Amino acid sequence: MSDQFGADYISLTDEEGNQFELEILDTVSFEGESYTVFLPADIDDMDPEDPDYGFVILKNVEDNGEELYASVDDEELLERVYEYYMELVENEEEE
Repeated sequence: MSDQFGADYISLTDEEGNQFELEILDTVSFEGESYTVFLPADIDDMDPEDPDYGFVILKNVEDNGEELYASVDDEELLERVYEYYMELVENEEEE
């Protein structure tokens, strides 16, 4: 998927073989780890009640020299990364 304004998109396949498109918003460092924040590419067509609606945060990992994205299973950590990202966004908007 391409965007005339230069947005970056990736296509990922989950453990069940489902493929989906995500828009890369930002990569942040938090507590010594790197995380990438995404939005589903079809967010405008999604129901806000859909459990997949909103930000997707994946941990950046390296496996045998290959950069990969891994899910964050710790809900508390995921919430802390989300809050940190939102603080960065708010600070950027204030500038």
